[in-house]
Amino acid sequence: MGVVIESEIWEPNKALFIFLFIPCVFSIFFLPTKSISNVIDPAPAASFIRFQRKFLIFYSLASVMEGLWAVFGEYELAYFGFSKEEMLTFLSIGYAVSVLIGSVLGVLSDLVGHKKLCLLFYTLHLFLTLWKIVIGTPTIWLISISLSLASSILSFSFEAWMVVEHDKLGQRQDSLNDMFWLITFFESASFIGSQTLANYLIDSNVNKNIKSTWNMAVVLAIAGIIYVTRGSKEDPQIETFKDYRISLRKHAISDKRIWLLSWVQGCVHFSVSAFWILWAPTIVADGREVILGLIYPCLLGCKMLGSTVFPWFFHGKLALRIEEYLLYAFVIMGLALSVVAYDYQEIGVLVSLFCLFQTCVGVVLPSLARLRTMYVPNEIRGGMMSLSLMPANAAILFFLVLRGYYQLIGNSTIIFFAVLGLFSAGGCMYLLKKWGKQLHHSRHHL
Repeated sequence: MGVVIESEIWEPNKALFIFLFIPCVFSIFFLPTKSISNVIDPAPAASFIRFQRKFLIFYSLASVMEGLWAVFGEYELAYFGFSKEEMLTFLSIGYAVSVLIGSVLGVLSDLVGHKKLCLLFYTLHLFLTLWKIVIGTPTIWLISISLSLASSILSFSFEAWMVVEHDKLGQRQDSLNDMFWLITFFESASFIGSQTLANYLIDSNVNKNIKSTWNMAVVLAIAGIIYVTRGSKEDPQIETFKDYRISLRKHAISDKRIWLLSWVQGCVHFSVSAFWILWAPTIVADGREVILGLIYPCLLGCKMLGSTVFPWFFHGKLALRIEEYLLYAFVIMGLALSVVAYDYQEIGVLVSLFCLFQTCVGVVLPSLARLRTMYVPNEIRGGMMSLSLMPANAAILFFLVLRGYYQLIGNSTIIFFAVLGLFSAGGCMYLLKKWGKQLHHSRHHL
């Protein structure tokens, strides 16, 4: 008679969800500023408050649409009959498109208007979803190109549009800082909501009910298009490419701080992208059984918690220079990933390190948006954001090819390069802090 060895399926303690929920509530409730009241209570300017609410709504719609694919995208590819090799091709095509086309979409966004690019985001999702419903199985090229372009637009056009509208309405800087952390908070909450929505629609039967998620995506896309098209017409700040090129050369090439900030942005994008590609394979390595669907909201909950910490660094007892606390955040992120890259870890340790990493991401993203507002002019903001992501996307594509097609490197090697990028980002923050003090000291003596 054989011996039966029971295998235990690992899942996070349910108390972790409560632990993440309570600090988020307390962090928001006891904010040192009136961050939430600025959005809910129309005290500053009624026109901008209406725009804030409208923006957060359609940005949340966009995040839910992205989240629906992030949650069940792999299942959809399997539903269409794509193999694992074809899924790797899907990722490779997507990052190639991000390098070749997505990198210049930011320049296009600055020239034609960010609102039009946001409209294109919803249109791409609507087109792809209607194709799946009406025609049937799309090609892997069509899926990759459409979703890659949409993700690229989401990474810069929505933020750039919000900042331009903020300046147009002449609002104070505090309200803009509040919007930065609220964007990160609402994005993470929307991703969790998309997971809940997808689970409800599919109801444990992917093959039978997966089309219900497509119908919901159509509704969300149409709602987003209606939200974007309503309102005043947007006029680009620079009308000709010649003027744009002059402005880009004037600010970007001559200002070393923009170069440092662009490098930091690329390093963060690379590390976060590598994280979301490798977190699940790392946890289930060696055949370990894990309920990934319960870990995913924990990671996003940590990101939400980190975003609520952002306002505390501007006001109250935790007030610090952005460059200073970002330096610490990058070091912590690098150390967390270096442990993962260096040695085999138990699942509980891995999840703890990943949660710490995502908490820092929640602090970093709104902080970088604030630094962009300080150093990058609005007329070239979209272009600088998209161009700074080009080296990171190219690096991810390079490592995907080496890892997936040629098996020349391991996952730990990719994580190791993400660690190097994060430590170099910390060095850039140190230089920005040093140059800022020198600038302040020279102005003080004038």
